[in-house]
Amino acid sequence: MKMSEIRELSTQDLLERLDSERLMLTRMKLNHAISPIDNPQKIKQTRKNIARILTELRARELNKKTK
Repeated sequence: MKMSEIRELSTQDLLERLDSERLMLTRMKLNHAISPIDNPQKIKQTRKNIARILTELRARELNKKTK
């Protein structure tokens, strides 16, 4: 997921996406611990997606305070 895609989403959509990404990350970690997944880079990509979403949410919060 790119930042341009994240910026287009509403705040509510971002919160929902954040929950689903966190759940997916937890599941991938558990599955990887039991039996190695095909592409372990997906765990890294999911963590980065979570960070991107949190960054955008924080930027929106700061923009609200300044206005």
